Amino acid sequence: MRASDLKQPGAIEGRVGSAVAVLAVVGMATARSLPMFILAWSVIGAAMAAVFYQPAFAALTRWYGDRRVGALTALTLIGGLASTVFAPLTAGIAVHLDWRATYLVLAAVLAVTTIPAHVFGLRLPWPPHGHETAQTPDAIARSRPFFVLVVALSLGAFAVYAVVVTLVPLLTERGLSTTAAWALGLGGIGQVLGRLGYARFVAVAGVRTRTAVVLLTASATTLLLGLIPGPAVLLIAASVLAGTARGIFTLIQATAVTDRWGAAHYGRLSGVLNAPMAVTAAVAPWAATALAGTLGGYPAVFVVLAVLGVVAAAASVRSVPRSSS
Repeated sequence: MRASDLKQPGAIEGRVGSAVAVLAVVGMATARSLPMFILAWSVIGAAMAAVFYQPAFAALTRWYGDRRVGALTALTLIGGLASTVFAPLTAGIAVHLDWRATYLVLAAVLAVTTIPAHVFGLRLPWPPHGHETAQTPDAIARSRPFFVLVVALSLGAFAVYAVVVTLVPLLTERGLSTTAAWALGLGGIGQVLGRLGYARFVAVAGVRTRTAVVLLTASATTLLLGLIPGPAVLLIAASVLAGTARGIFTLIQATAVTDRWGAAHYGRLSGVLNAPMAVTAAVAPWAATALAGTLGGYPAVFVVLAVLGVVAAAASVRSVPRSSS
């Protein structure tokens, strides 16, 4: 390992994370008690923090500079398509093997793809810092616009990711179980379409406008899904639009820091920003399901999520410092 690798976000973290992830999946497959299974799953969660989008966003932002939007878009397109490929592939393996053997196969796939990719792929020269902002990262993190950004994107993450998990029970509750599968799958296509159009969106809209528009679009489609019982084609269309907003939201999140404060302190500020977002996204499925029991069903939950989206959009308007307006 080169000494310069230690300074690269995503380099050492990705290598360690991918190796730990393989061992943790093997641990899940071989666990003989519930505590051991939970422990292995917890280790997988830690590995996810090292190999998922955020370390890669930091590396690509530094490597590609002003061309970062194209690089980030390509990464999220590939990441989005991965679930499209591996979900049916895993289902097909599970038809022929039990769940333990299926996990072992997936661990092997993980090992032969991600470990070499991290070891041999992260070799680009590490560029020097570009234009430095006058503010220190601590001063930015304590500023009002940054605090508002954390609140806005955390609320947005809660609303956006709760919809993913609760869409199927919402439509099943209405007797549209077949539609639910189509709506969820086509929502994934919407994510891809949204990301493909993000570069054009950046060219025609400022950071304040595009952040609010994406959050409001997610809110409107969530409300539509919650209030309209049919027909199925309308619900599928709303799901595709919700997926489009969700796909762009990932890129809004990836570029939130650079759009406002530049790339000089991206890794540190992005980490501070994404910690509460990760918590709200993780809590969202459980909270939405629990709320459905309290409110008497999923339609009411979708109305609540839509309201949260509007609040997030309104807050996001105040998240842009004057120097970036």
